[in-house]
Amino acid sequence: MSVEKLSGFGEFEFKYQQREYPVYYRGQGPGVVIIHEIPGITPSVAKFAKLVADAGFTVYLPSLLGIPGKPFTVGYVLKSAAQACISREFAVLAANQSSPITDYLRALCRHAHSECGGPGVGALGMCLTGNFALSLMVEPCVMAPVLSQPSLPFGITKTHRSGLHISPQDLECVKQRLTKEDKKVLALRFSHDAGCTGARFKKLHQELGDNVETIVIDSAPGNEFGIPRYAHSVLTNDLVDEAGHPTVAARDRVLSFFAEHLNPDTESTNSQTNMK
Repeated sequence: MSVEKLSGFGEFEFKYQQREYPVYYRGQGPGVVIIHEIPGITPSVAKFAKLVADAGFTVYLPSLLGIPGKPFTVGYVLKSAAQACISREFAVLAANQSSPITDYLRALCRHAHSECGGPGVGALGMCLTGNFALSLMVEPCVMAPVLSQPSLPFGITKTHRSGLHISPQDLECVKQRLTKEDKKVLALRFSHDAGCTGARFKKLHQELGDNVETIVIDSAPGNEFGIPRYAHSVLTNDLVDEAGHPTVAARDRVLSFFAEHLNPDTESTNSQTNMK
């Protein structure tokens, strides 16, 4: 079933130390590692990965949870979330510490760079894995980190709700790289998403300053596009693929962000955007 649902992708097993996961790949060009959200590589995640690949990148899509190709359902989400909560690979309550699985993902980024060449690779995380893209920038080859609705740590306390899920040492390393190499971090969320709070984005700005670009899409009651208050997945389940829709604009910005940072012939931009 998973093979049919992920048609158009190649597949290989990638092992690092004691960890081994299937990785799906597609495309040509600079490498981009896309880390799926809960519950796993759903059809909408695979569709987004194909779009990135077809835009001129080699996509690497590791399967860390769930069944590749299985459609999104509430029951499937709950099952995968429970799996993540008990797994030693995901530190879901750590505000100042990265999940152990990021060691594996850094190795995958190095592998992608060795295969694709170029100045470096992009890394995009979503929801449970959203913050991982920030942690991955400790790896020198990671040049374009994108945090889509970063949701760790789970927002139990005020500290959790503003946590960045990265150690102070790694955060300092990232800040130094951003400044010295003139790089940026891109982060996306819906304005009323309880899973990815405004406090977390405020913390990103406090720590990274002008080196973070944020896109906040209006999901307040009565918003122009009828986006529900509970909208969460900017690039997948809650994306409305219609011209002029703010989720499409956010998706297009992700693609241009990768192009700017992974193609040495283009220039980066500097902005903070509220999309309504």
